Amino acid sequence: MNKGSSYTRLILAALHLVLGVLVLSGLIAKAYSLLIIFFGVLYIIRNKNENNEAIYWSAYLVGAEVLFRMSGGMIFYELPKYAVLVFLFVGLVVEKRQHHISLSYLIYILLLLIGIAFVDIPFTESIRKAIAFNLSGPILLGVSAIYFYKRYLSLSAIMDMLFYMLLPIISMLTLLYFRTPSASEIAFGGGASFEASGGYGPNQVATILGVGVFIVGAHLFLKRRIFTLFGIDIVLFTYLIYRGLITFSRGGMITAVLVISVFTYYFILSKENKILNLAKYAGLVALFGFALFVYTSNVTGGMLENRYANKNAAGATKSDFTTGRGTLFISEMSAFMEHPFFGIGVGGGKFYRMEELEIQAASHNEMSRLIAEHGLIGIVALFLLIMVPIRHMFKQPYLARAFLASFLIFWFLTINHSAMRIAFPGFIYGLSVAIIVFNEKEDEESGL
Repeated sequence: MNKGSSYTRLILAALHLVLGVLVLSGLIAKAYSLLIIFFGVLYIIRNKNENNEAIYWSAYLVGAEVLFRMSGGMIFYELPKYAVLVFLFVGLVVEKRQHHISLSYLIYILLLLIGIAFVDIPFTESIRKAIAFNLSGPILLGVSAIYFYKRYLSLSAIMDMLFYMLLPIISMLTLLYFRTPSASEIAFGGGASFEASGGYGPNQVATILGVGVFIVGAHLFLKRRIFTLFGIDIVLFTYLIYRGLITFSRGGMITAVLVISVFTYYFILSKENKILNLAKYAGLVALFGFALFVYTSNVTGGMLENRYANKNAAGATKSDFTTGRGTLFISEMSAFMEHPFFGIGVGGGKFYRMEELEIQAASHNEMSRLIAEHGLIGIVALFLLIMVPIRHMFKQPYLARAFLASFLIFWFLTINHSAMRIAFPGFIYGLSVAIIVFNEKEDEESGL
């Protein structure tokens, strides 16, 4: 996965449009996911991670995770998290360059492991599965942070990494096109739509589509092309937003809007004529987004507007904006109050709710889960995760902050509506502690 020409990018993007059709077959999806993992490890070892190959293979698999889950391409559910963890770990081991290992993130991983000693779940349940489900994401985050901490990455490397992450998201668009009926045939209501999400979880689908919106948006801002022609990239950008909106899952799209807003803010600060660029970029983004939202709302018979206004299909305001997440959050805070020092143990939140509230649901909020299951140790871990990248970010120039802040906000908002069910938040967090470097040629190409 070396940096290629515009022509190579066009070919790869076009091939991934076709891939979206091929993975409609679960057998092909399984074979492809295994090939990605096998060749990824092989390629990283063979090249000794000289050009940060581990980043590109990891980014690709992060972007492909939900695609593989939708198409039945998973050998087991947590495979992408383990595979990305292996990519990054192997990259650290085989590379020749010296790398600064952050003590903060080593402490973070050790703090997480303490919670294993306090696991207390019914004997009929698998302790291994409970630990794997709840700690695979946070451990991946720790390894990702260790890999990226103060690692120098060029702007081109960042853009290449984002491009590789986008490729399987392009395939997802094709899969959604063939798997979902037209909007006029879908009975939209007051909740997220599985039918408009290809029959898979709308939350995860919308999250990854939101990632795609940001990636294409960043390319448009920096005058980088995906399909060579500006017009085709605009169509891609528009269709990603449209597909994300009609999932009716709000978290992924709200996150994308906030991330792009922050990116726009720092991007404008990096320019010389800030007032003119404020009107140019912020105005265009706001106008384009509003027009697309109005169009999609009309396509859904006004139901999209009801969804984001927290109303049901009849137009009545619903009592709970969080779709049950608030109840889960309160239950986890109650668990923390009862066990403030070491928490209720890894994986204990689900069974605590079953006993106390007769609710059988896994946490949707990684922050409250950490606090409930790890107690004060979880609070210390969260403090490290938030403070280290913030201190790191403000030491870098505005354009670097545009990316670093976007990565951090993606992590923070995603774990607050979707926990760490997918590998994306763990991987993207690590990128927030990298050091982005620029050269004159890149500055000229980006109009800086």
